[in-house]
Amino acid sequence: MTVHQLPVEVAAFAHWLTELAGRLRPDAGWYGVFAERDPDGLRACFDGAEILPWDVVEALLQDAGEPAGGPLATRAGALYAAAATAHDRRPGGAAALAERRDLMEHERRYAESRARELGERLRAAAGAAEAAGLENDLAWVRDDHARATARVTELTARLDRLGAAAGTAPAPPPPPAPAKRRPRGARYAWLEESAEERTAAVAVPVLPTGGAAPRGARFGGGEADAAGGAATRAPAPTSDAAGGASAPGEAGRAAANAVYALQRLRARGRSGEAHALLCEALTGPPDRLPALAVELHRAGLGADWSTLLWEAASLPPGRLAAVAGVLADAGRAADCDQLLRQGVARPVEELAGACSALRADGHHREAHALLTAFVRVRTPEDAARLAGEDPRGLVPQLLGAARVVSVTRERDLLHALRVAGLSGA
Repeated sequence: MTVHQLPVEVAAFAHWLTELAGRLRPDAGWYGVFAERDPDGLRACFDGAEILPWDVVEALLQDAGEPAGGPLATRAGALYAAAATAHDRRPGGAAALAERRDLMEHERRYAESRARELGERLRAAAGAAEAAGLENDLAWVRDDHARATARVTELTARLDRLGAAAGTAPAPPPPPAPAKRRPRGARYAWLEESAEERTAAVAVPVLPTGGAAPRGARFGGGEADAAGGAATRAPAPTSDAAGGASAPGEAGRAAANAVYALQRLRARGRSGEAHALLCEALTGPPDRLPALAVELHRAGLGADWSTLLWEAASLPPGRLAAVAGVLADAGRAADCDQLLRQGVARPVEELAGACSALRADGHHREAHALLTAFVRVRTPEDAARLAGEDPRGLVPQLLGAARVVSVTRERDLLHALRVAGLSGA
């Protein structure tokens, strides 16, 4: 049995990070924001399975009232640099960094586009009631853009350092020649294989399953990389890492094919194609997604499932509601709630459409979860704007969601509804 032990430098930084968090309120400041947006990703960093982005470390130091040049920040920088270097030098580290940089570049471009859109809407709404809400949305998008830009720079520097350190190392052996099989890639992963193909002896790197799987697209995606796995096997549905049986039938076979192709691409360092393959699942039948979740967790790729949920949060309203409903019906309530929490940064018109679609399909619990997450992280003025999309249906539901959050939030929402002329809806 292999024991996975953290490098000393990583363990030291994780210990320091845990001590810092002990001084902070988990429901306030930037710590509260990160804990709300991605609790699993944050937990993986505290466990040492992942390295927290430096901009998040700076934000936590800010929560603690520590100046940028203070002794605590200086020690944090030294511990962080040592931990990141040790973490990046593990097998597959370069490929994982490159993949994460691709994800952050995608987020940077999206935030840039969204900022332009919100800026245009804000100029058109100058002096209108919705201007305050647009200003709030724009501030958050600008923060997302600044963080994504900083992370692209940081990850590029880490990759450059890693490449310089490995400059004199012998070249890795070429990957084994693939057996004669059906084409693989984002456009082929959902094809059904024949029984002969499924039993063909093809070496497929499999990730080690020891330790906590890093999670969280907000923290730059996971570190999962098949190049570090020692065992090999062809895809064969067995059981979910969380204890559930792998999905049978066509959905299970499609999911096994997709995970198999994902591992092959990662093993060959083709991170961009691996991410495209992952996102391709969102264009297929939504009812296949629970089976994909099972297979990803079974293969030790839980971080990829988190990334997929993050991408799903940007789907059109009807599609978002369909995915949330499928996850709920499959008993994956936690995944459904995570998806809905990540979707609340969208424009209120889209969220109104998602709520309507959820209610139309009988998913009232999920609609309530979406609204609760919304009133928890958005302003009362935003909630009033959302209520204005469907006053008769949304005013009582939003008030009920605000009541769940706190008495203060309910009172603030009532005030915003009165200002918007919706108190009698």
